[in-house]
Amino acid sequence: MLKIQRKTNGGVIFTLSGRIETEDVGELRKLFELEGADSHIALDLKDVTLVDRDAITYLADCEADGTKLANCPPYVREWIGRERGGPRRKKQNVRTDKLQKREQGNELE
Repeated sequence: MLKIQRKTNGGVIFTLSGRIETEDVGELRKLFELEGADSHIALDLKDVTLVDRDAITYLADCEADGTKLANCPPYVREWIGRERGGPRRKKQNVRTDKLQKREQGNELE
């Protein structure tokens, strides 16, 4: 369940809490439309616990349109990056890293 709180402080800040799911995206769109095109909008995601793919796509679109995503959880930030086609974070694999270093050492000899 998504909880939305609205604050104004020179701009509009929507604080989102809980899960952001497909059915919530439509509600968020409506809220943004009510604010008008000239509003400076920010989303505070500090208390977001779970998002689905549609929510990630929507958040990425919002950010691309100039909406600030404040306190964005790292997993949400990473997923947005992947949806945009950005670089993925490399998982550290100690075994593979050792083999690659050993192979590089053999190439130098």
